[in-house]
Amino acid sequence: PVFAGMNGSAIENFSCVIYNVFLMNCTWQAGRDAPADTQYFLYWQKSRDDEEVECDLYIKDENGRNMGCIFQNVSIGTETAYFMVNGSSKDSLIQFYDEYIDL
Repeated sequence: PVFAGMNGSAIENFSCVIYNVFLMNCTWQAGRDAPADTQYFLYWQKSRDDEEVECDLYIKDENGRNMGCIFQNVSIGTETAYFMVNGSSKDSLIQFYDEYIDL
């Protein structure tokens, strides 16, 4: 598949950890070739029947860049969740990253 955006600009090392069943923490690292002004946005869809929603509690680094998300009141079923992180920069198109994760 052809992805719009600059190679190396998509996030890396995406992972999610679930604590105490109801709290999920997802983190990532900026793409190694992403411009300095790149900001990332995480969307997720808990199951095919649910709507895609944006993270409402981002974890930011010292430069104010979103590097993670805390989800509260997550009910974990047997569903496969879909995660997508896209980015924006004033200088270039940023590749998006997506992954299906069995929660």
